[in-house]
Amino acid sequence: MRYFLGVDIGGTKSHALIADEIGNAVGFGASGAGNYEDVGWEGLREALHTVTREALADAGIEKGDLAGAGFGIAGYDWPGEREPTLQAIASLGLAAPCELVNDAVIALMAGASEGWGVVVVAGTSNNCRGHDQQGREGRVTGCGPVFAEYGGAGEIVAKAIQAVALHWTRRGPATRLSKAFVDQTGATGMADLLEGLVLRRYHLSADVAPMVFQVANEGDEVAREIIHWAGRELGSLAVGVIRQLGFHDLSFEVVLSGSLYNGNPALIESMRSTIHGIAPGARLVRLAVPPVAGGVLLGMEQAGIQAASLRPRLIESIQKCTSLPKAGVP
Repeated sequence: MRYFLGVDIGGTKSHALIADEIGNAVGFGASGAGNYEDVGWEGLREALHTVTREALADAGIEKGDLAGAGFGIAGYDWPGEREPTLQAIASLGLAAPCELVNDAVIALMAGASEGWGVVVVAGTSNNCRGHDQQGREGRVTGCGPVFAEYGGAGEIVAKAIQAVALHWTRRGPATRLSKAFVDQTGATGMADLLEGLVLRRYHLSADVAPMVFQVANEGDEVAREIIHWAGRELGSLAVGVIRQLGFHDLSFEVVLSGSLYNGNPALIESMRSTIHGIAPGARLVRLAVPPVAGGVLLGMEQAGIQAASLRPRLIESIQKCTSLPKAGVP
């Protein structure tokens, strides 16, 4: 029996999955952040080793039993990052053929029923990639706000902080986000909150994005508009990739990957409206399994297996395994 390794290295969590050659998931490993931009190259290597070691132990096999491996690595966005990322992977000492892609690509492989389409990732930050039927790729930079790519949890929190500042300076409407953030940080009031954020006495990270969704769900118009804004921005990422690949008149899937999609239906509805403005045949679908499943499929391809035919069995196997995380769960 041959076995295949998939690895998903992310900005907050990392996973490894091993499946056999007929698509049965047999081993899983988990660790924390592995994006080298946040934890350095040594942190990436540590995450790779931890998840791979755990998955091998869970499967009860050795590295030599692996026939192929696929790696989806957050932070691998540009050709100049390929060699050092491959060096980190090489430290695992695998003899099997391997392939390296951005982590958004394995989410697309895991979620697209026909193996092509567009994926929009909304987690700590955001990303978007696409493949057409000939394998041509479309993409955004994957570098977030510095290149005007918004819609992840970090960008939502930043937008909410701006709304609080607009409220305090009377440049914008009142919002219950102000009290929510004051309570969250323990600030004495809005002025203390803003001063504390500037002087770094207080911190509001991407982790508080659920609070913005909660305030929006309670009817706060400012918070609701932030959610709509995030949806439009995520939709615009897909629009760019659709234009690059010429999907305007096609029927295709837009895979939604990431825990942020659990927050409020308005996020997805705003995305849908934005995308349908240019591609009415797009179908928005939630990723039903952890993205690491796409890494396994990528690993199978390295051994010459037509992985798309095994995708349904792999997904069914993962969904039946209660020890594996479900898609969208942090």
